[in-house]
Amino acid sequence: MNINDFIVQVALPEHRAFAEEICEEMAESAKARGTGIAKRSPEYVSGKMEEGKAVIAFHKDGSWAGFCYIETWSHGQFVANSGLIVSPQFRKAGLANAIKKEIFGLSRALYPKAKIFGLTTGLAVMKINSDLGYEPVTYSELTQDEDFWKGCQSCVNFEILKSKDRKICMCTAMLYDPAEKKHEAAKNFAEELQKNPTLYERFMRIKQRLVVKPKSGLKSILVLFTLIFNK
Repeated sequence: MNINDFIVQVALPEHRAFAEEICEEMAESAKARGTGIAKRSPEYVSGKMEEGKAVIAFHKDGSWAGFCYIETWSHGQFVANSGLIVSPQFRKAGLANAIKKEIFGLSRALYPKAKIFGLTTGLAVMKINSDLGYEPVTYSELTQDEDFWKGCQSCVNFEILKSKDRKICMCTAMLYDPAEKKHEAAKNFAEELQKNPTLYERFMRIKQRLVVKPKSGLKSILVLFTLIFNK
Protein backbone atom coordinates (compact mmCIF):
# COMPACT_ATOMS: atom_id res chain seq x y z
CA MET A 1 0.00 0.00 0.00
CA ASN A 2 1.33 3.46 -0.92
CA ILE A 3 0.09 7.01 -1.27
CA ASN A 4 -0.98 6.38 -4.86
CA ASP A 5 -3.73 4.14 -3.50
CA PHE A 6 -5.54 7.18 -2.04
CA ILE A 7 -7.48 10.24 -3.13
CA VAL A 8 -6.93 13.31 -0.93
CA GLN A 9 -9.32 16.19 -1.60
CA VAL A 10 -11.22 19.11 -0.11
CA ALA A 11 -14.26 17.64 1.66
CA LEU A 12 -17.67 18.17 0.05
CA PRO A 13 -21.15 18.39 1.62
CA GLU A 14 -21.94 14.86 0.47
CA HIS A 15 -19.10 13.56 2.63
CA ARG A 16 -21.13 14.37 5.77
CA ALA A 17 -22.13 10.71 5.83
CA PHE A 18 -18.65 9.93 7.18
CA ALA A 19 -18.78 12.49 10.03
CA GLU A 20 -19.83 10.05 12.76
CA GLU A 21 -17.19 7.50 11.78
CA ILE A 22 -14.53 10.22 11.76
CA CYS A 23 -15.47 11.46 15.24
CA GLU A 24 -15.48 7.92 16.65
CA GLU A 25 -12.02 7.25 15.27
CA MET A 26 -10.70 10.56 16.67
CA ALA A 27 -11.89 9.54 20.14
CA GLU A 28 -10.51 6.00 19.87
CA SER A 29 -7.15 7.26 18.64
CA ALA A 30 -6.84 9.73 21.52
CA LYS A 31 -7.73 6.98 24.00
CA ALA A 32 -5.08 4.67 22.52
CA ARG A 33 -2.42 7.39 22.77
CA GLY A 34 -3.40 8.24 26.31
CA THR A 35 -3.97 11.88 25.43
CA GLY A 36 -7.00 14.08 25.00
CA ILE A 37 -8.27 16.11 22.08
CA ALA A 38 -10.78 18.88 21.62
CA LYS A 39 -13.91 16.75 21.24
CA ARG A 40 -16.02 17.55 18.20
CA SER A 41 -19.48 16.34 17.34
CA PRO A 42 -20.50 14.85 13.99
CA GLU A 43 -22.55 18.01 13.45
CA TYR A 44 -19.46 20.19 13.91
CA VAL A 45 -17.40 18.06 11.50
CA SER A 46 -20.27 18.09 9.00
CA GLY A 47 -20.30 21.88 9.19
CA LYS A 48 -16.63 22.03 8.25
CA MET A 49 -17.36 19.87 5.21
CA GLU A 50 -20.22 22.13 4.15
CA GLU A 51 -18.01 25.22 4.51
CA GLY A 52 -15.21 23.74 2.42
CA LYS A 53 -12.84 23.94 5.40
CA ALA A 54 -11.81 20.30 5.63
CA VAL A 55 -9.78 17.71 3.76
CA ILE A 56 -10.85 14.08 3.45
CA ALA A 57 -9.04 11.04 2.06
CA PHE A 58 -10.39 7.84 0.55
CA HIS A 59 -8.81 4.57 -0.44
CA LYS A 60 -9.28 3.67 -4.08
CA ASP A 61 -11.83 1.07 -2.97
CA GLY A 62 -14.05 3.88 -1.63
CA SER A 63 -13.27 3.41 2.07
CA TRP A 64 -12.84 6.49 4.23
CA ALA A 65 -9.14 6.81 5.05
CA GLY A 66 -8.35 10.14 6.73
CA PHE A 67 -9.50 13.62 7.66
CA CYS A 68 -8.44 17.07 8.92
CA TYR A 69 -10.23 20.40 9.29
CA ILE A 70 -9.53 24.13 9.62
CA GLU A 71 -10.37 26.30 12.62
CA THR A 72 -9.84 30.05 12.90
CA TRP A 73 -9.08 32.01 16.04
CA SER A 74 -8.55 35.63 17.10
CA HIS A 75 -10.78 36.95 14.32
CA GLY A 76 -8.94 35.06 11.60
CA GLN A 77 -5.43 36.07 12.66
CA PHE A 78 -4.62 32.46 13.55
CA VAL A 79 -5.51 29.21 11.83
CA ALA A 80 -5.20 25.70 13.26
CA ASN A 81 -5.28 22.51 11.19
CA SER A 82 -7.11 20.32 13.67
CA GLY A 83 -8.41 16.79 14.08
CA LEU A 84 -5.86 15.04 11.86
CA ILE A 85 -6.82 11.39 11.80
CA VAL A 86 -5.97 8.39 9.63
CA SER A 87 -7.97 5.18 9.75
CA PRO A 88 -5.87 2.48 11.48
CA GLN A 89 -5.93 0.14 8.49
CA PHE A 90 -4.34 2.81 6.28
CA ARG A 91 -1.58 4.08 8.54
CA LYS A 92 2.14 4.02 7.62
CA ALA A 93 1.37 4.69 3.96
CA GLY A 94 2.30 8.39 4.02
CA LEU A 95 -1.33 9.48 4.17
CA ALA A 96 -0.98 11.79 7.18
CA ASN A 97 1.74 13.69 5.31
CA ALA A 98 -0.46 14.04 2.23
CA ILE A 99 -3.45 15.24 4.27
CA LYS A 100 -1.36 17.77 6.19
CA LYS A 101 0.05 19.21 2.98
CA GLU A 102 -3.43 19.47 1.44
CA ILE A 103 -4.97 21.16 4.49
CA PHE A 104 -1.98 23.48 4.76
CA GLY A 105 -2.44 24.55 1.13
CA LEU A 106 -6.17 25.05 1.70
CA SER A 107 -5.47 27.15 4.80
CA ARG A 108 -3.02 29.33 2.89
CA ALA A 109 -5.56 29.80 0.08
CA LEU A 110 -8.45 30.70 2.39
CA TYR A 111 -6.44 32.72 4.93
CA PRO A 112 -3.25 33.94 3.20
CA LYS A 113 -2.33 36.40 5.99
CA ALA A 114 -3.09 34.15 8.96
CA LYS A 115 -0.50 32.46 11.13
CA ILE A 116 -0.95 28.69 11.08
CA PHE A 117 -0.17 26.84 14.29
CA GLY A 118 -0.42 23.51 16.00
CA LEU A 119 0.27 21.71 19.26
CA THR A 120 1.65 18.19 19.12
CA THR A 121 3.46 15.52 21.11
CA GLY A 122 4.17 13.41 18.04
CA LEU A 123 7.47 13.20 16.22
CA ALA A 124 5.81 12.38 12.89
CA VAL A 125 3.64 15.50 12.99
CA MET A 126 6.61 17.64 14.00
CA LYS A 127 8.54 16.38 10.98
CA ILE A 128 5.65 17.13 8.64
CA ASN A 129 5.12 20.59 10.13
CA SER A 130 8.81 21.41 9.87
CA ASP A 131 8.85 20.43 6.20
CA LEU A 132 5.98 22.85 5.61
CA GLY A 133 7.83 25.71 7.28
CA TYR A 134 6.49 25.61 10.84
CA GLU A 135 8.94 26.54 13.58
CA PRO A 136 8.89 25.63 17.30
CA VAL A 137 7.65 28.59 19.37
CA THR A 138 6.55 29.42 22.90
CA TYR A 139 2.87 29.22 23.80
CA SER A 140 2.76 33.02 24.11
CA GLU A 141 3.15 33.27 20.32
CA LEU A 142 -0.06 31.31 19.71
CA THR A 143 -3.62 32.59 19.79
CA GLN A 144 -4.81 33.66 23.22
CA ASP A 145 -8.43 33.05 22.26
CA GLU A 146 -10.06 31.46 25.31
CA ASP A 147 -12.25 29.20 23.17
CA PHE A 148 -9.16 27.55 21.70
CA TRP A 149 -7.64 26.76 25.08
CA LYS A 150 -10.94 25.39 26.36
CA GLY A 151 -10.37 22.58 23.88
CA CYS A 152 -7.45 21.39 25.99
CA GLN A 153 -9.78 20.56 28.90
CA SER A 154 -10.32 17.05 27.54
CA CYS A 155 -6.57 16.32 27.56
CA VAL A 156 -5.02 14.24 30.34
CA ASN A 157 -2.34 16.93 30.71
CA PHE A 158 -4.78 19.82 31.22
CA GLU A 159 -3.90 20.19 34.92
CA ILE A 160 -0.25 20.63 33.95
CA LEU A 161 -1.21 23.33 31.45
CA LYS A 162 -3.19 25.16 34.15
CA SER A 163 -0.45 24.85 36.74
CA LYS A 164 2.03 26.40 34.30
CA ASP A 165 -0.27 29.37 33.63
CA ARG A 166 -0.76 28.16 30.06
CA LYS A 167 2.89 28.89 29.23
CA ILE A 168 4.10 25.34 28.68
CA CYS A 169 2.82 21.76 28.63
CA MET A 170 3.73 18.38 27.16
CA CYS A 171 2.77 19.49 23.65
CA THR A 172 5.28 21.33 21.48
CA ALA A 173 3.91 24.51 19.88
CA MET A 174 4.73 25.08 16.21
CA LEU A 175 3.90 28.09 14.05
CA TYR A 176 3.99 29.06 10.38
CA ASP A 177 4.12 32.83 9.93
CA PRO A 178 3.48 33.97 6.32
CA ALA A 179 5.13 37.30 7.13
CA GLU A 180 8.45 35.48 7.51
CA LYS A 181 9.91 35.20 4.02
CA LYS A 182 12.52 32.64 4.99
CA HIS A 183 12.01 29.56 7.07
CA GLU A 184 15.59 28.36 7.37
CA ALA A 185 15.14 27.44 11.02
CA ALA A 186 12.26 25.14 10.15
CA LYS A 187 14.24 23.59 7.32
CA ASN A 188 17.22 22.95 9.58
CA PHE A 189 14.96 21.56 12.29
CA ALA A 190 13.34 19.14 9.83
CA GLU A 191 16.72 17.98 8.57
CA GLU A 192 17.96 17.42 12.12
CA LEU A 193 14.90 15.35 13.00
CA GLN A 194 15.34 13.32 9.83
CA LYS A 195 18.98 12.58 10.61
CA ASN A 196 18.49 11.79 14.27
CA PRO A 197 14.87 11.23 15.45
CA THR A 198 16.12 10.06 18.84
CA LEU A 199 16.81 13.73 19.63
CA TYR A 200 13.09 14.35 19.88
CA GLU A 201 12.56 11.32 22.09
CA ARG A 202 15.31 12.55 24.37
CA PHE A 203 13.79 16.03 24.42
CA MET A 204 10.35 14.69 25.36
CA ARG A 205 11.73 12.55 28.19
CA ILE A 206 13.64 15.45 29.73
CA LYS A 207 10.79 17.88 29.08
CA GLN A 208 8.35 15.62 30.91
CA ARG A 209 10.56 15.60 33.98
CA LEU A 210 10.92 19.38 33.92
CA VAL A 211 7.31 20.22 33.19
CA VAL A 212 5.89 18.19 36.07
CA LYS A 213 8.22 19.85 38.58
CA PRO A 214 6.38 22.67 40.38
CA LYS A 215 9.26 25.14 40.09
CA SER A 216 10.46 24.39 36.59
CA GLY A 217 9.80 27.30 34.27
CA LEU A 218 9.42 28.11 30.63
CA LYS A 219 13.01 29.32 30.40
CA SER A 220 14.36 25.89 31.33
CA ILE A 221 12.30 24.22 28.60
CA LEU A 222 13.41 26.66 25.93
CA VAL A 223 17.06 26.33 26.89
CA LEU A 224 16.72 22.55 26.73
CA PHE A 225 15.07 22.74 23.32
CA THR A 226 17.84 24.98 21.99
CA LEU A 227 20.61 22.76 23.30
CA ILE A 228 19.19 19.58 21.79
CA PHE A 229 17.86 20.79 18.45
CA ASN A 230 20.16 23.65 17.53
CA LYS A 231 23.56 22.15 18.21
